[in-house]
Amino acid sequence: MQHAVGSPLPPPHQPGHGPAVGWSPAAHHPGSHHPGAHQGSVPVPPPPPAPGYPVPPPGPAAPPPQASVPPPPDTTGHVPLPPGGPVAMPSPPPAAAVPDPAGTTLAVLLIGPAGAGKTSVAKYWADHRRVPTAHISLDDVREWVRSGFADPQSGWNDNSEAQYRLARRTCGFAARNFLANGISCILDDAVFPDRPVVGLGGWKRHVGPGLLPVVLLPGLDIVLERNAERSGNRRLTDEEVARIHGRMAGWYGSGLPIIDNSQLDVPETARVLDDVLARSIASPPQW
Repeated sequence: MQHAVGSPLPPPHQPGHGPAVGWSPAAHHPGSHHPGAHQGSVPVPPPPPAPGYPVPPPGPAAPPPQASVPPPPDTTGHVPLPPGGPVAMPSPPPAAAVPDPAGTTLAVLLIGPAGAGKTSVAKYWADHRRVPTAHISLDDVREWVRSGFADPQSGWNDNSEAQYRLARRTCGFAARNFLANGISCILDDAVFPDRPVVGLGGWKRHVGPGLLPVVLLPGLDIVLERNAERSGNRRLTDEEVARIHGRMAGWYGSGLPIIDNSQLDVPETARVLDDVLARSIASPPQW
Protein backbone atom coordinates (compact mmCIF):
# COMPACT_ATOMS: atom_id res chain seq x y z
CA MET A 1 0.00 0.00 0.00
CA GLN A 2 1.40 3.39 -0.97
CA HIS A 3 0.48 7.05 -0.69
CA ALA A 4 -0.67 8.83 -3.85
CA VAL A 5 2.20 11.30 -3.44
CA GLY A 6 5.31 11.51 -1.30
CA SER A 7 7.54 8.71 0.00
CA PRO A 8 6.27 5.12 0.20
CA LEU A 9 5.15 3.76 3.53
CA PRO A 10 7.90 1.94 5.43
CA PRO A 11 7.80 -1.88 5.25
CA PRO A 12 6.60 -3.70 8.33
CA HIS A 13 9.28 -4.35 10.93
CA GLN A 14 10.47 -7.94 11.12
CA PRO A 15 12.27 -9.53 14.09
CA GLY A 16 16.02 -9.54 13.71
CA HIS A 17 16.01 -6.83 11.11
CA GLY A 18 16.99 -3.25 11.53
CA PRO A 19 15.20 -0.31 10.00
CA ALA A 20 14.52 -0.59 6.29
CA VAL A 21 17.01 1.01 3.92
CA GLY A 22 15.97 4.51 2.86
CA TRP A 23 13.67 5.12 5.83
CA SER A 24 14.90 6.35 9.19
CA PRO A 25 13.00 6.81 12.42
CA ALA A 26 14.10 10.42 12.49
CA ALA A 27 12.39 11.03 9.16
CA HIS A 28 9.14 9.51 10.37
CA HIS A 29 9.27 11.29 13.76
CA PRO A 30 10.50 14.81 13.02
CA GLY A 31 11.08 15.76 16.63
CA SER A 32 13.00 12.63 17.68
CA HIS A 33 16.77 12.25 18.04
CA HIS A 34 19.14 9.34 17.73
CA PRO A 35 20.08 7.75 21.03
CA GLY A 36 22.83 9.71 22.65
CA ALA A 37 22.16 12.87 20.66
CA HIS A 38 22.41 16.13 22.55
CA GLN A 39 19.55 18.59 22.77
CA GLY A 40 21.45 21.21 20.83
CA SER A 41 22.49 18.92 17.97
CA VAL A 42 21.56 19.76 14.40
CA PRO A 43 18.46 17.82 13.31
CA VAL A 44 18.96 15.16 10.68
CA PRO A 45 17.55 16.29 7.31
CA PRO A 46 15.00 13.98 5.73
CA PRO A 47 16.29 11.66 3.03
CA PRO A 48 15.61 12.43 -0.62
CA PRO A 49 12.40 10.93 -2.02
CA ALA A 50 12.46 7.53 -3.61
CA PRO A 51 13.09 7.41 -7.35
CA GLY A 52 10.03 8.01 -9.44
CA TYR A 53 8.20 10.23 -6.92
CA PRO A 54 7.81 13.99 -7.44
CA VAL A 55 9.63 16.37 -5.22
CA PRO A 56 7.08 18.31 -3.13
CA PRO A 57 7.31 22.08 -3.54
CA PRO A 58 8.95 23.92 -0.69
CA GLY A 59 6.52 25.43 1.79
CA PRO A 60 6.51 29.08 2.87
CA ALA A 61 9.40 30.11 4.99
CA ALA A 62 8.58 30.28 8.67
CA PRO A 63 8.96 33.72 10.27
CA PRO A 64 11.87 34.27 12.63
CA PRO A 65 11.13 33.05 16.15
CA GLN A 66 11.19 36.55 17.61
CA ALA A 67 9.39 38.31 14.73
CA SER A 68 5.88 39.64 15.45
CA VAL A 69 3.29 39.38 12.67
CA PRO A 70 1.26 42.61 12.31
CA PRO A 71 -2.54 42.22 12.16
CA PRO A 72 -4.01 42.20 8.65
CA PRO A 73 -5.33 45.56 7.46
CA ASP A 74 -9.11 46.13 7.43
CA THR A 75 -9.93 45.91 3.73
CA THR A 76 -13.69 45.31 4.01
CA GLY A 77 -14.61 48.96 3.61
CA HIS A 78 -16.80 48.81 6.73
CA VAL A 79 -17.55 52.20 8.22
CA PRO A 80 -18.79 52.02 11.82
CA LEU A 81 -21.98 54.00 12.34
CA PRO A 82 -22.89 55.80 15.54
CA PRO A 83 -25.99 54.49 17.28
CA GLY A 84 -29.21 55.79 15.72
CA GLY A 85 -30.99 57.04 18.80
CA PRO A 86 -34.05 59.30 18.77
CA VAL A 87 -33.35 62.68 17.24
CA ALA A 88 -33.42 65.57 19.68
CA MET A 89 -35.06 68.91 19.08
CA PRO A 90 -32.77 71.32 17.17
CA SER A 91 -31.25 73.94 19.42
CA PRO A 92 -32.91 77.30 18.84
CA PRO A 93 -30.53 80.01 17.64
CA PRO A 94 -29.69 83.07 19.75
CA ALA A 95 -32.47 85.61 19.98
CA ALA A 96 -30.65 88.02 17.67
CA ALA A 97 -30.06 85.39 14.98
CA VAL A 98 -32.48 84.29 12.26
CA PRO A 99 -32.88 80.50 12.06
CA ASP A 100 -31.53 79.04 8.85
CA PRO A 101 -33.28 75.71 8.21
CA ALA A 102 -31.50 75.33 4.87
CA GLY A 103 -28.18 74.81 6.65
CA THR A 104 -29.41 72.85 9.69
CA THR A 105 -29.69 69.10 10.14
CA LEU A 106 -33.42 68.50 10.55
CA ALA A 107 -36.02 65.76 10.69
CA VAL A 108 -39.24 66.91 8.99
CA LEU A 109 -42.56 65.09 8.67
CA LEU A 110 -44.68 66.41 5.78
CA ILE A 111 -48.34 65.55 6.38
CA GLY A 112 -51.17 65.83 3.89
CA PRO A 113 -53.93 64.04 1.99
CA ALA A 114 -53.42 62.16 -1.25
CA GLY A 115 -52.84 64.70 -4.01
CA ALA A 116 -51.53 67.43 -1.69
CA GLY A 117 -48.12 67.32 -3.39
CA LYS A 118 -46.21 65.89 -0.42
CA THR A 119 -43.85 63.72 -2.46
CA SER A 120 -43.08 66.39 -5.05
CA VAL A 121 -42.42 69.06 -2.43
CA ALA A 122 -40.35 66.71 -0.26
CA LYS A 123 -38.14 65.68 -3.18
CA TYR A 124 -37.61 69.25 -4.32
CA TRP A 125 -36.89 70.46 -0.79
CA ALA A 126 -34.36 67.65 -0.24
CA ASP A 127 -32.72 68.31 -3.63
CA HIS A 128 -32.10 72.01 -2.97
CA ARG A 129 -30.68 72.08 0.56
CA ARG A 130 -27.13 73.12 1.40
CA VAL A 131 -26.63 70.14 3.70
CA PRO A 132 -27.03 66.44 2.86
CA THR A 133 -30.71 65.54 2.99
CA ALA A 134 -32.63 62.30 2.40
CA HIS A 135 -36.24 61.91 1.31
CA ILE A 136 -37.99 58.91 2.89
CA SER A 137 -41.40 58.19 1.38
CA LEU A 138 -43.73 55.95 3.33
CA ASP A 139 -45.54 54.80 0.17
CA ASP A 140 -42.25 53.85 -1.47
CA VAL A 141 -41.24 51.77 1.56
CA ARG A 142 -44.66 50.11 1.70
CA GLU A 143 -44.26 49.06 -1.92
CA TRP A 144 -41.03 47.25 -1.16
CA VAL A 145 -43.38 44.37 -0.44
CA ARG A 146 -44.07 42.73 -3.79
CA SER A 147 -45.68 39.34 -3.28
CA GLY A 148 -48.32 39.69 -0.60
CA PHE A 149 -48.60 43.48 -0.85
CA ALA A 150 -51.69 44.57 1.07
CA ASP A 151 -53.21 47.37 -1.01
CA PRO A 152 -55.59 49.46 1.11
CA GLN A 153 -57.61 50.18 -2.03
CA SER A 154 -58.64 46.54 -1.99
CA GLY A 155 -60.00 47.02 1.50
CA TRP A 156 -58.47 48.10 4.77
CA ASN A 157 -57.74 45.00 6.84
CA ASP A 158 -55.30 43.60 9.37
CA ASN A 159 -52.67 42.92 6.68
CA SER A 160 -52.70 46.46 5.29
CA GLU A 161 -52.64 47.89 8.81
CA ALA A 162 -49.67 45.68 9.73
CA GLN A 163 -47.76 46.69 6.58
CA TYR A 164 -48.40 50.38 7.26
CA ARG A 165 -47.05 50.00 10.79
CA LEU A 166 -44.02 48.05 9.55
CA ALA A 167 -43.29 50.69 6.90
CA ARG A 168 -43.47 53.49 9.48
CA ARG A 169 -41.06 51.69 11.78
CA THR A 170 -38.71 51.05 8.85
CA CYS A 171 -38.84 54.73 7.84
CA GLY A 172 -38.18 55.79 11.43
CA PHE A 173 -35.20 53.45 11.71
CA ALA A 174 -33.76 54.78 8.44
CA ALA A 175 -34.30 58.38 9.54
CA ARG A 176 -32.45 57.85 12.84
CA ASN A 177 -29.51 56.30 11.03
CA PHE A 178 -29.31 59.17 8.54
CA LEU A 179 -29.61 61.78 11.28
CA ALA A 180 -26.96 60.06 13.42
CA ASN A 181 -24.56 60.59 10.51
CA GLY A 182 -25.42 64.24 9.93
CA ILE A 183 -27.91 63.74 7.07
CA SER A 184 -31.24 65.55 7.32
CA CYS A 185 -34.47 63.71 6.53
CA ILE A 186 -37.90 64.62 5.26
CA LEU A 187 -40.61 61.99 5.54
CA ASP A 188 -44.08 62.17 4.04
CA ASP A 189 -47.23 60.43 5.19
CA ALA A 190 -51.00 60.93 5.23
CA VAL A 191 -51.27 61.19 9.01
CA PHE A 192 -54.81 61.61 10.33
CA PRO A 193 -55.44 63.91 13.30
CA ASP A 194 -58.10 61.57 14.68
CA ARG A 195 -55.54 58.75 15.09
CA PRO A 196 -52.88 60.42 17.25
CA VAL A 197 -51.43 57.26 18.78
CA VAL A 198 -50.92 55.46 15.47
CA GLY A 199 -50.14 58.53 13.36
CA LEU A 200 -48.31 61.50 14.82
CA GLY A 201 -47.54 59.78 18.12
CA GLY A 202 -46.15 56.78 16.26
CA TRP A 203 -43.82 58.95 14.19
CA LYS A 204 -42.65 60.69 17.36
CA ARG A 205 -41.80 57.32 18.91
CA HIS A 206 -40.05 56.06 15.77
CA VAL A 207 -37.96 59.17 15.03
CA GLY A 208 -37.81 61.21 18.24
CA PRO A 209 -39.11 64.39 19.87
CA GLY A 210 -37.08 66.58 17.50
CA LEU A 211 -39.29 65.65 14.53
CA LEU A 212 -40.86 68.79 13.02
CA PRO A 213 -44.34 68.11 11.55
CA VAL A 214 -45.80 70.38 8.87
CA VAL A 215 -49.23 69.95 7.25
CA LEU A 216 -49.67 70.47 3.51
CA LEU A 217 -53.38 71.08 2.89
CA PRO A 218 -54.58 72.61 -0.40
CA GLY A 219 -58.25 72.93 -1.31
CA LEU A 220 -60.37 69.92 -2.21
CA ASP A 221 -60.66 70.88 -5.88
CA ILE A 222 -56.85 71.03 -6.19
CA VAL A 223 -56.46 67.65 -4.48
CA LEU A 224 -59.04 66.05 -6.80
CA GLU A 225 -57.32 67.53 -9.84
CA ARG A 226 -53.89 66.26 -8.82
CA ASN A 227 -55.23 62.83 -7.89
CA ALA A 228 -56.76 62.49 -11.36
CA GLU A 229 -53.26 62.77 -12.86
CA ARG A 230 -52.04 59.75 -10.92
CA SER A 231 -51.93 56.16 -12.13
CA GLY A 232 -51.74 52.69 -10.64
CA ASN A 233 -52.50 52.09 -6.99
CA ARG A 234 -51.50 55.68 -6.14
CA ARG A 235 -54.72 56.93 -7.71
CA LEU A 236 -57.78 56.93 -5.45
CA THR A 237 -61.45 57.38 -6.17
CA ASP A 238 -62.89 60.86 -5.85
CA GLU A 239 -64.99 59.70 -2.91
CA GLU A 240 -61.93 58.41 -1.06
CA VAL A 241 -59.98 61.61 -1.75
CA ALA A 242 -62.84 63.73 -0.44
CA ARG A 243 -63.14 61.59 2.68
CA ILE A 244 -59.40 61.83 3.42
CA HIS A 245 -59.37 65.57 2.79
CA GLY A 246 -62.26 66.03 5.19
CA ARG A 247 -60.46 64.15 7.92
CA MET A 248 -57.32 66.23 7.35
CA ALA A 249 -59.27 69.37 8.16
CA GLY A 250 -58.96 68.30 11.79
CA TRP A 251 -55.40 69.66 11.77
CA TYR A 252 -56.80 73.20 11.89
CA GLY A 253 -56.60 74.30 15.49
CA SER A 254 -54.08 71.57 16.36
CA GLY A 255 -51.19 73.99 16.73
CA LEU A 256 -49.24 72.43 13.85
CA PRO A 257 -48.13 74.72 11.01
CA ILE A 258 -50.35 74.37 7.92
CA ILE A 259 -49.43 75.38 4.37
CA ASP A 260 -52.22 75.93 1.86
CA ASN A 261 -50.40 75.37 -1.41
CA SER A 262 -53.48 75.67 -3.63
CA GLN A 263 -51.93 78.57 -5.56
CA LEU A 264 -48.27 77.64 -5.11
CA ASP A 265 -46.04 75.59 -7.37
CA VAL A 266 -43.47 73.16 -5.97
CA PRO A 267 -40.49 75.60 -5.64
CA GLU A 268 -42.72 78.23 -4.00
CA THR A 269 -44.11 75.65 -1.57
CA ALA A 270 -40.57 74.57 -0.69
CA ARG A 271 -39.63 78.17 0.11
CA VAL A 272 -42.69 78.55 2.32
CA LEU A 273 -41.73 75.27 4.01
CA ASP A 274 -38.32 76.75 4.88
CA ASP A 275 -40.03 79.78 6.45
CA VAL A 276 -42.34 77.54 8.48
CA LEU A 277 -39.43 75.39 9.66
CA ALA A 278 -37.47 78.48 10.73
CA ARG A 279 -40.38 79.45 12.98
CA SER A 280 -40.68 75.87 14.27
CA ILE A 281 -37.00 75.82 15.23
CA ALA A 282 -37.33 79.14 17.05
CA SER A 283 -40.58 78.09 18.75
CA PRO A 284 -41.16 74.31 18.51
CA PRO A 285 -44.82 73.30 18.18
CA GLN A 286 -46.42 71.47 21.07
CA TRP A 287 -47.57 68.10 19.84
